[in-house]
Amino acid sequence: MSIEGTARQGSRKATRIQTVNRDRILAAALEIFSRFGFRGTTLDQIAREAGMSKSNLLYYYPSKAQIYKAVLEEILDEWLKPLRALDVASDPASELGDYIARKLEHSAANPKASRLFANEVLEGAPVMMDVLKGPLRDLVDAKAGVIRTWIEEGRLKPVDPHHLVFMLWATTQHYADFDTQIRAITGHSVEEPKFRKTAEETLKTLFLRALIP
Repeated sequence: MSIEGTARQGSRKATRIQTVNRDRILAAALEIFSRFGFRGTTLDQIAREAGMSKSNLLYYYPSKAQIYKAVLEEILDEWLKPLRALDVASDPASELGDYIARKLEHSAANPKASRLFANEVLEGAPVMMDVLKGPLRDLVDAKAGVIRTWIEEGRLKPVDPHHLVFMLWATTQHYADFDTQIRAITGHSVEEPKFRKTAEETLKTLFLRALIP
């Protein structure tokens, strides 16, 4: 189930320029929110970053809270694409291996987005709790069913599906959320292809050797 940004909902289809402007606003908002947090961010800052007037910004999003939620929903929607792709009819080793690789790619490409969403959850998800308890929970439950089917068919060793998903999230998103710590210890970042490939091979070895019969 796709989690759409708040401003993307509605009965009328957005024009091309409306879509472009909304994308500009959300990209600018991500940059400002990731720097100053929700409380420290102003609509004027977002408008300047987006290169538009405050009144034009308010035409698309009537409040800072609505922009913030739209940014978080967009982040979550993007992060969940690899999970949605898990296919019960495919080989579990290939599916889980691809999932690890794609999650690491997201960590490399979108570290600010990952950290902003992590901060929202650490604060008790005041904006996103309804999404976490609704669409996110439904999706994770559905993919837990995929994992259970693989186990029942003898294609995967017994494991708690929800805990497996949590562990996959924790290990892959760590490279975005704790990038500063990783750089301090290793001098490298998941943004570097060689370092990311080593991380990918390590995680695949750990998970697939433990899970594939």
